[in-house]
Amino acid sequence: MKPGTALKWLIFLLAIPAAAVLGLTVLRDVKWVVWTVAAAVLSAVPFVLTLEKRRHPLTKLILIAAMIALAVGGRVLFYALPGFKPVTAMVILAALYFGPEAGYLTGSFAALISNFYFGQGPWTPFQMAAWGLIGFAAGLLAKYLKKNLVLLALYGAVVGVLYSLVLNFEHTVATIGTFSRDEYVAVTVASLGFTAVYAVSNVIFLLVLCKPVGKILERVTVKYGLNEPPEAG
Repeated sequence: MKPGTALKWLIFLLAIPAAAVLGLTVLRDVKWVVWTVAAAVLSAVPFVLTLEKRRHPLTKLILIAAMIALAVGGRVLFYALPGFKPVTAMVILAALYFGPEAGYLTGSFAALISNFYFGQGPWTPFQMAAWGLIGFAAGLLAKYLKKNLVLLALYGAVVGVLYSLVLNFEHTVATIGTFSRDEYVAVTVASLGFTAVYAVSNVIFLLVLCKPVGKILERVTVKYGLNEPPEAG
């Protein structure tokens, strides 16, 4: 693995979640906005490092911004239905057609920007990391998820459950000041209804949006060669 690639993986899989956990457990006296900004910067770094080597970088950046806007708008539009949101579906679709880095960027910034409406707090970096990693993993699995609707729906359901488990961790530590397995289990049981709704909504939105949105994104990626290998040098 090349050093640059290893650095991107390290940032995606370790640094950003670590910023969220450290902020909640170690830097409790530091305002949450500091480690939220840190998570946002880390989310963008790997994408920026590869952007200049890609074909039509500005076009790809504009399209990702559009996907972020759609995810944010969808979350706001369905604000009256707790847990029933199209955010995860939009993040996954961005990842399937624009790649893992774009998936992470879409998920991370969709959480950050939409929380200016829903409310910022110590949960924001965890939402950024969770939605970002959902997008990143979807990008890695794109070859399989794009060809199999059942697998795509299953992925949406599984990541919906995992997302809830991550946020339950944040809620547990933020509430009692430390991690307690008993408290975590209690929170998880109490949120089973929300988790079920969220997982099912992911499946519904993916099945509804994958073909119409996917066709548009596919045409764009082919037209501009957005997923062609980076230019040499």
